[in-house]
Amino acid sequence: MPLSKRRVARSTGHGDRAKDKQEQLEAFTAGTTHVLTTSQGVQIPDNHNSLKAGARGPNLSEDFILREKITHFAHERIPERAVNARGCAAHGYFEVYRSMVQYTSAAFLQDPDIETPVFVRFSTLAGARGSADTVRDVRGFAVKFYTPEGNYDLVGNNMPVFFIQDAIKFPDLIHALKPEPHHDMPQAASAHDTFWDFASLMPETTHMLMWTMSDRALPRSLRMMEGFGVHAFRFVNARGSSCFVKFHWKPKLGVHGLAWDEAQKIAGKDPDFHRRDLWDAIESGNFPEWELGVQIVDAGKEDELGFDILDPTKLIPEAQVPVQIIGKLVLNRNPDNFFAETEQVAFHPGHLVPGIDFSNDPLLQGRLLAYTDAQLSRLGGANFHEIPINRSVCPMHNFQRDGMHRQTISKGRAAYEPNTLGNGMEFRVDGAAQGFQSHAEPMASPKIRGRSPSFDDHFSQATLFWSSQSAAEKEHIVAAFRFELCKVEVPEIRQRVVDNLAHVDLKLAARVAAPLGIQAPDPKAAAGRLGFREFRIPRKVDEDPSLRMTNQPGGSVKTRKIAILVADGVEAATVRRIQKDLSEAGAVCKILSSHLGTVSTSGGRQLVVEHTFATMPSVMFDAVLIPGGAPSAAALCGLGEAVHFVLEAYKHCKTICAVNEGAQLLGTLGFSHGKNPDLVAMPTPGVIIAESRKVLDGQVTQDFQAAIAQHRHWERLHIDAIPA
Repeated sequence: MPLSKRRVARSTGHGDRAKDKQEQLEAFTAGTTHVLTTSQGVQIPDNHNSLKAGARGPNLSEDFILREKITHFAHERIPERAVNARGCAAHGYFEVYRSMVQYTSAAFLQDPDIETPVFVRFSTLAGARGSADTVRDVRGFAVKFYTPEGNYDLVGNNMPVFFIQDAIKFPDLIHALKPEPHHDMPQAASAHDTFWDFASLMPETTHMLMWTMSDRALPRSLRMMEGFGVHAFRFVNARGSSCFVKFHWKPKLGVHGLAWDEAQKIAGKDPDFHRRDLWDAIESGNFPEWELGVQIVDAGKEDELGFDILDPTKLIPEAQVPVQIIGKLVLNRNPDNFFAETEQVAFHPGHLVPGIDFSNDPLLQGRLLAYTDAQLSRLGGANFHEIPINRSVCPMHNFQRDGMHRQTISKGRAAYEPNTLGNGMEFRVDGAAQGFQSHAEPMASPKIRGRSPSFDDHFSQATLFWSSQSAAEKEHIVAAFRFELCKVEVPEIRQRVVDNLAHVDLKLAARVAAPLGIQAPDPKAAAGRLGFREFRIPRKVDEDPSLRMTNQPGGSVKTRKIAILVADGVEAATVRRIQKDLSEAGAVCKILSSHLGTVSTSGGRQLVVEHTFATMPSVMFDAVLIPGGAPSAAALCGLGEAVHFVLEAYKHCKTICAVNEGAQLLGTLGFSHGKNPDLVAMPTPGVIIAESRKVLDGQVTQDFQAAIAQHRHWERLHIDAIPA
């Protein structure tokens, strides 16, 4: 079934009789107003009062309208996902840049003129549906491709590795990570004893711990985080030749994170921060985009990598195998109904199409079992594929029948194959068609419950990750470990974690240990206590720039949110000029003051205020502009909320631009405008002190935009001393 541009008509699977009923219904309702009815279509005369025996009498049990409404309400909730419960999603499309026929026969990876519809769900791993968006956590990144050969699900994360190597440990991991069962705390957090007890006893978690303690676990926006398929998969071409492939999603807006203090405050100010950001971007036409990249390793050459490609705690360094960019993902439509689409969508790594196949990754193999069982539990039975959001766009023919929530009306007397009684409706395997073919991999090994020795290296890639970070990112990792482990009550657990970190980097371990009240790390003691034989394979690369988030190319101000702080007497000309230039570059500017309504400009005009400091604090913005105007600056300096707003933005390393007297608001930081000799100007990254004439000639806006495009200025000094 060929795909049309952007939109594909989905097959309902209903027979002609169902179509006739729909046509009758449409004819019956044509030209009528929409009235409230029961689920059976009976018009409801009164939706405010139940049926009673008299105006003050008891309710009558015959009130089928009340019974239907209450019963449906009592059954509206379905079980939330055991993991990745907190999520949001969007519709969009994918287009390949060039044919991948050399590597795979997958139809959606062949024609650049075809746009394949997709539905993408983002999520946090640990928290319940009601938890906050900005907690420190792994983010799910799941993409459902509605291809002409069936649905293909690429179910991954925003980190390229995982905590464990074998799926049999997944229940243990999640039980340790979730709230502790005796008091059900903490929610959506890993800073507690059970998680770190498990992690300290499972050294294979070390590489993933480095990622989750980094800024990757605190994305600025879902639109600004990478996605990974995590596992090694196989591409299989039409000749049956295969290669290993790892999938990458590269955001067009770059990869950016929040400050930890900022993330915690956002969780209180707006727990829906990420889902609101995604929704608003799509509604405003700023469609999020990612490019799909692949790392391809020829079959038979995987042993040359220096690690086991089947180990999900390992990544392929981009410095070793570059990522080939092969296509683009665009999200351009928000869901119409959160429950019907985002909550009921059923992803599964086993939803494959011809040309893509599994590897023997033991974590992936276990997921193939778990996801089907999870959908059966959550969505009520084996027919979850018939829920509209899960339906394929190509025809579906088989002899699966009945079950809960069956929607397809199957005709004919034969529900088996082969048959001769199908009256033309029998479905047979087409011997001339390729169909899905599993890769013909030779297997001649004995059964064994164990792991390959090549899975025993738990630290070398964690060291690679640490060595590849910038100085600021290393500071953040150390601070994250300290925060988490200071929450751990049992000293022995803290000691085991630090001893494991000594295998990654002894200085890292010592820095983490310093405030924890435990012994200095001893690598030999750690190895002896854990009782495992370290299998260390020499690394092919010692540093990989792709593993750090700072200094990445492609910075932009597009969709960045700029707060403009004003009070009565503000200098309007500079506000208009900077706001105009930033808006033309794609940024979003908002006017903030102590109250809604308007403020008077220095020229006597009125400037509309969009938000107050209380409702939109600094953590909601990417940068701050403080215009000139002596009365405005004086009023802001006398307002504690405004002073705190600026100090907090500075502490979170955001770009700040102050014009003329607006610099007075930075007085406690030691900044000044030249007209105030009592303050000494202190040059610092991301702080721009300017005069009106330079604003009007455009130079200041250029500098401001360039600074915002860097995202954050993590190299700022002494931010811990800022009272915010």
